Amino acid sequence: MISAILSGRIPVSSSNLASVGYSAFSETLEIEFHGGRVYQYFDVPASEYAGLMAAGSHGTYFHAHIKDRYSYKKVH
Repeated sequence: MISAILSGRIPVSSSNLASVGYSAFSETLEIEFHGGRVYQYFDVPASEYAGLMAAGSHGTYFHAHIKDRYSYKKVH
């Protein structure tokens, strides 16, 4: 369901993150890490996604603003 919405992740230049996808409809952020792990973070506002994508360091932004602040599940 949500995975289908987020199947179009955008590659990012980061030593930590490989790609990022977002659904404004469900406020779900999907992050693929280097190594292939994929997680979905729930109830993430669009402003948080915009901040992540605009950040000079996607990994630093993720650790400061998203990790451990939103509920999540491992997709694979």
